[in-house]
Amino acid sequence: MMRLALGTLRQHRGAYAGTFFAALLAVALLAGGGLLLASVLTAKPPADRFAAAPIVVSGDRDVTLENVTTKQKKDKAKVKRKVKSERLTGAGALPVDLASRLGSLPGVAAAIADVAFPVQASTPDGRPLRGADDAPVIGHGWASAPLTPYALRVGAAPGRGQVVIDVDLAQRSGTAVGGRLVVTTKTGSHPMVVSGVAAPAGRDGLPAQGALFVADGEVAAVSGLPGPTAVAVLTRPGADPDALRDAVRGVAGNAKVLIGAERVRADLPGALPDYIGPISIFGFVIGITAFAAVFVLTGTVTLGVRQRLRELALLRTAGATPGQLRRLLGVESLLLAGAAALPGAPLGVVFAHVVAARFRELGAVPAQFVVRTNVVVLVAAAAAGMLVTFLGARIAGRRAVRIAPTQALAETANAPTGGLVPRTAVAAVTTAGAIALLTFVPLDGPLGMGMTFVSSALLLCTVAALGPLLVRALTAPVSRLVGAGGVTGWLAGLVTRSERRRVAAVAVPLVLMFAINATMLLNSALLGQLAGREQAERTAAATAQVTAPGGLPLGTVERLVALDGVTGAAATLPTRAIVEQGGKPEDFASQGVLIAGTEAALDLDLRAGTLPGTGTFAASEYITGQYGWRVGDDVRIWLADGHQVDLRLAGVYARARGFGDLALPAGLVAAHDPRGLVSTVGLRYRGDVPDRIAASWPGLRLTPTLGAAPAGDEQNQQGAWELMVVVSLGFTAIAVVNTFAIATVARRREFADLRLAGATTAQLHRLVDREAMITVTVGLVLGALVTGIVVGAFSAAQDGTVRLFVDTGTYAGMLGGVAALGLVAGAVPARVLLRRGSLPALNDGL
Repeated sequence: MMRLALGTLRQHRGAYAGTFFAALLAVALLAGGGLLLASVLTAKPPADRFAAAPIVVSGDRDVTLENVTTKQKKDKAKVKRKVKSERLTGAGALPVDLASRLGSLPGVAAAIADVAFPVQASTPDGRPLRGADDAPVIGHGWASAPLTPYALRVGAAPGRGQVVIDVDLAQRSGTAVGGRLVVTTKTGSHPMVVSGVAAPAGRDGLPAQGALFVADGEVAAVSGLPGPTAVAVLTRPGADPDALRDAVRGVAGNAKVLIGAERVRADLPGALPDYIGPISIFGFVIGITAFAAVFVLTGTVTLGVRQRLRELALLRTAGATPGQLRRLLGVESLLLAGAAALPGAPLGVVFAHVVAARFRELGAVPAQFVVRTNVVVLVAAAAAGMLVTFLGARIAGRRAVRIAPTQALAETANAPTGGLVPRTAVAAVTTAGAIALLTFVPLDGPLGMGMTFVSSALLLCTVAALGPLLVRALTAPVSRLVGAGGVTGWLAGLVTRSERRRVAAVAVPLVLMFAINATMLLNSALLGQLAGREQAERTAAATAQVTAPGGLPLGTVERLVALDGVTGAAATLPTRAIVEQGGKPEDFASQGVLIAGTEAALDLDLRAGTLPGTGTFAASEYITGQYGWRVGDDVRIWLADGHQVDLRLAGVYARARGFGDLALPAGLVAAHDPRGLVSTVGLRYRGDVPDRIAASWPGLRLTPTLGAAPAGDEQNQQGAWELMVVVSLGFTAIAVVNTFAIATVARRREFADLRLAGATTAQLHRLVDREAMITVTVGLVLGALVTGIVVGAFSAAQDGTVRLFVDTGTYAGMLGGVAALGLVAGAVPARVLLRRGSLPALNDGL
């Protein structure tokens, strides 16, 4: 069987070239996506901040909830526990006296309190300071410098009004000892003098953060924190580590006691790389690749098998059973996919590095992200490619191997027909699944984009299952329209109507290419448009927006909005907040809101109640609908540092895009968010307010509302979506070319017969072009149908408006691009095949 399979592959190199390249690309993309996903799942920042401390005590860095359910079965009760966690974006303060209590334990050399807080540091001319790879700058008290350890390179320890910065910050900003910096935190802007430059042992800085140290006596005033965020324990020589750890746990109470690699969890969350977003992005890339691979490989293998129907019939005549032919096709597919995996796996490594570099530029992954080559992932990708190819061969050969032996004597051999019942059943199931998702899943929530992809995939499965039937229904009118005019057009229409299975095999990749990519692009563009529109509507009432690099302290904002002539003001302070749903903590983008004056400067489109005030909050329509909240309900909310607070729901608003689902009191947010800085202040004023703002706060920027930048990070999200579309387009484009090429090669004898009947090469060119036009039109009609259903449902879920196009330019570009690719892919292989000497002679065999 192995020898026969090898001989068959050598004989049919052209027929299986498309399958080979499709399998190669599938393995490469699966390997690349797998490496990216494995790298983000295993990426852990080094515990450099506490490298010198064997034990570190910290508060919670996540909200953990336990849900206990009891089920009674006969005479026994079964208790089921589910524990869910959600990461915090800040760090709560530990008791002020914890360090002294830990320091008194036997075996402890010293217990050093570390207060970590984000700072916005800049030179007097406004140039911001950032760490290596654009990392954030984290402030500390100088007493915690030995924990890394940091040591002075030049200068002296900081005194009052002084700071020590790390070497990397000094080099990047050109700041030396004696230079001046402005350090902005939520407590205000603090002019500082650089007293020294420090560095960790053997390096210039930490890989994920820049370090800035203030005098220990000024830590509370600069950070605004009531206590340390972590306490590091240094041990005496000879101390029993296990006994000491138990003793520390006894003193720490509910605080976390971390050792080894877990010490990194004691650092400020905002100083650590966040890989939650990349996990979903790379998982989505793998999903797109896997789905496209199944579609494409099944189609290319099917065409390859159909090209060999007469050969299979001859083997049946020689006594081969259907089972033997299935095994032959399976062995051939495994050999082919195995050969494709050899170059495909290394190509996947290259692909992973290219995508990672691009995502780092977009900010979709941390700058410190590194792709790690994982042999297990490469082997798994190769195995997946081989499995998909094998399954495609089994599906393709299911009916083809049952071809009657007598058909070997016929000029043409057709695969046995049938299979209408299972095809209809599959189509019914996938259609019902798509309708259920589009109808019952809240597409306006965080799962909306993912569910539209799944819905598109289900509808594409429907198209694939009913391909011949759908093509038959569409080919008749399309062929009469496109094929009108002359004998060539009439013949092209006749051929496409009679060869609906071949047309379906070529059209389905076109449907896949258009529907998947157009849906992602259009839905992503829709979200961007709606976010921009809602941002404009929210701020339309304000005359101007006030911003500053990095943000404004709330105290500065309060003085600003109290100026004479300011008739209305609305300040927003971005944060994250966690609420409970069914025993599971859920994280939501939120805003601290400060409202001042008699005139409204922020329009959230309140549907009920009022904006938040002391002890109250407002929520979006989406979250109130999901949680069943009503105005007046008391809700427990975890703030960024884990602080729990019960607030009463005061209002429900509609304009949440680019803003957040929770609007909280600004003072409460500023006290518990690690940054605690106001992002924008909307103003309404009379008189010379802008001149007085410029005189009192020269670093602030006053921008007309129409010129204000939209909130959120839609640009980075859009870039990530576009990159995934490029990946999908590349795969499906090669699939379209391969499918057209295989279908064209299979018609060598047909073209030879037409030449014998007197057709010229030019006439055959026109025939193939007309057939390609019909096939492409059918594919685009089906693709537009799938896209219209999904995009329309997604659009209606967002704001009640059904849109089929969203972005006319994007839609037209996709239509034109797919059509051009299909026409070229249909014309070029035929022209290569029809050149002199490429067609078989009359007495040629198979």
